[in-house]
Amino acid sequence: MQLNFADLWPYWPQLLAGLGITIQLTVLATLGGVALGIFGAALRSGKPGWASRLWGIYVELIRNTPFVVQLFFIVFGLPNLGLKITAGEAALLAMLINLGAYSTEIIRAGIQVTPKGQWEAGRVLGLTRTQTFLRVVLPPSLQRIYPALVSQCIIVMLGSSVVSQVSYEELTFAANLIQSRTFLSFEVYLVTTLLYLALSIVMRQLLLALGRKWFGVQAA
Repeated sequence: MQLNFADLWPYWPQLLAGLGITIQLTVLATLGGVALGIFGAALRSGKPGWASRLWGIYVELIRNTPFVVQLFFIVFGLPNLGLKITAGEAALLAMLINLGAYSTEIIRAGIQVTPKGQWEAGRVLGLTRTQTFLRVVLPPSLQRIYPALVSQCIIVMLGSSVVSQVSYEELTFAANLIQSRTFLSFEVYLVTTLLYLALSIVMRQLLLALGRKWFGVQAA
């Protein structure tokens, strides 16, 4: 077996362009998904009500169905309801919704082990429930579950490869296109694997560094 990486050189711009789109999707989905998770965790940690139950249904629906099915529903199902979106918007929405559901439960787990005394301390200081949650309860909760949250963000980033199925030109789409033109399957997918591996390592180290700065998270 002879490897021929030299013939891939002309296609590096396409691979890097796909990598750039993957990074862009990941950043936006991570920010939006974690924000959605914080909101959902706050909702699910409060008094039981119809809003909490509806959010619980959303979480269970997303966590118990394949990501590719969720993506296909958004791409092919929503237009039948009159909502037309581009492949890029559908990919971002699917990743955001998916991470939002998983991060809700991860963050809620950190909130549930928070001593009730922290809530009471907030009330003693004259803080509202929202202020107590954001300033007193949330920071130590995030500190407890931060490594798990980082891992989930990376899982969602790796899952972004699925959006190539709806012809969105991220890294896997670029790899498939190059493979179809060059027939260098081993070389193309080896390079793509290494790019995903490098992106995962960089993302993990960056997020953990931010966690140490913001929450004092210990190195994993």
